[in-house]
Amino acid sequence: MKHTGSKAPTRLAQAEPPSPAGGADPEATAAEPPKQALPFAPDVKGTRPRVKPELVAPAANELQPAVEDLPAPDSLALPTKPEQVVIEELRPLSLQQVENLAEVNNPNLKAIASQVDQAQSNLRAQIALWYPNLNLDANALPTYTTGQQRSNLAGGGTQVSNQDRWAAGVAITAQWALINPQRNPTIAAARDQFERAKYQYVIALRDLRLQAAQAYFSLQETDDQVRIGQQSVRASLVSLRDSRARFQAGVATRLEVLEAETQLARDQQLLTTALAQQSIARRSLASLLDLPQNVTPTAADPSRVLGVWQPSLQESIVAAYAFREELDQVLLDVSIANSQANIALGETQPFLNVFAGFQSDWFNANAGSGGGGISSGSSYDTSVGLSLRWSLFDGGASSAQARQSRQRAQENTFRFAERRDSIRREVEESFYNLDKNNRNITTTAREVISARESLRLARLRFQAGVTTQREVVDNQRDLTQAEVRYAQAITEYNVNLAELRRRTGLDQITTCPAQALSPIKPEPAADIPVEPTPLLPACQASNPGPV
Repeated sequence: MKHTGSKAPTRLAQAEPPSPAGGADPEATAAEPPKQALPFAPDVKGTRPRVKPELVAPAANELQPAVEDLPAPDSLALPTKPEQVVIEELRPLSLQQVENLAEVNNPNLKAIASQVDQAQSNLRAQIALWYPNLNLDANALPTYTTGQQRSNLAGGGTQVSNQDRWAAGVAITAQWALINPQRNPTIAAARDQFERAKYQYVIALRDLRLQAAQAYFSLQETDDQVRIGQQSVRASLVSLRDSRARFQAGVATRLEVLEAETQLARDQQLLTTALAQQSIARRSLASLLDLPQNVTPTAADPSRVLGVWQPSLQESIVAAYAFREELDQVLLDVSIANSQANIALGETQPFLNVFAGFQSDWFNANAGSGGGGISSGSSYDTSVGLSLRWSLFDGGASSAQARQSRQRAQENTFRFAERRDSIRREVEESFYNLDKNNRNITTTAREVISARESLRLARLRFQAGVTTQREVVDNQRDLTQAEVRYAQAITEYNVNLAELRRRTGLDQITTCPAQALSPIKPEPAADIPVEPTPLLPACQASNPGPV
């Protein structure tokens, strides 16, 4: 897979502070509405970092046919009855189906996509600073006034006049900022915030895919733990049956029976723990996928090694530097801080506006006795001019705010170095853990084979009467622990593969060849059912009484 991207020095060169002077075309700054599965349209204009569409696999926007009946519940839906949360279906899912459900249903990804839309709306609002404002003001539309005036005359007597008045007035004003020192940096900051929101969506999408893979691998591991626990309980039941038969025949002691019972209790505890972890892993995956309340997912695929990582450590590190949006996010933070510094400096620079206004009023008055009768009239005013606003002195507040923003930009350059070192550490950690688990798979596979053969020989020796039950119990415990370690090694190996794919953007994994399995189902070592153990209250279980 080919990757393109800037190196660290180029990224730093892209983060130069924008100039507060000069004008940018608002149409070139505006972002188009989303046209694809991702909630944005990658914009390649400008010199700031932009999302690389060739490195971004779009999120699924619809469910696959096999899982189209598992849509996410309504966001504000809340179950109110116990029967609404009863599990009615165990749905087997593959890893691809889990990723598809996560991309379509996950509420956190939807929330971050909404944040992208919010940032785009904010950018469009700031671009409006390039356009004039047109206002219509109608304070009297219309106004009716009524009143009475009483006057005392000099020669005695009183004069009373009534007045009814209708009035209407409207004013239209237009204003356009010819010079606005804060306009360009404000739009530049909004554009960078929009780009940063898009990066945050891509990061959340990739993290969600990693979380879905990790949750699925953990579920596969718990399935293996349950299987191992069931096999161990069956083996312990066989040992207990043999030891009791030998004890009744008088060729074994009570101690051997107690050892077999002790081992059976250990294996039952292992199985109980595995079943609880399996239930937790299933519900954790259901929460991540936002499945319906009555559905619990299960792993349709068994745990197996996914493949072999091909790139070297050095290639993985370089690919991660070119791939990770976290570095571009820090550069956008630098650019945003520089734009905020220019906005602060713009407070002490002149603002020049051109305005035009038109105002018209109409009235109609009816005066009573002594008021002069009916009168009416109208008037209008038209104005055109320039307005200037210039803050000559603000006590140094604007300079201090600009200095603070530039210091924040300097801080983000240090954050860039910190994130760069963190990215390399993460890649190296996953790479070394992958190598460790690769070796652990080899050693634990040999350990399982040896422990299985040792248990077989120990049982033959016990049946021949040349050894004790203790040797059988010890070998059975060794086999159980070896199988547990083998399952853990495979799970951790697959998790490390998923981490490397997430942290480097590479997909150069050689898939393991398919195993040739026999069509005949192998016979189990012991056809003994594992009976469910009744759940006793804790007070009763803690006091079992004498043996």
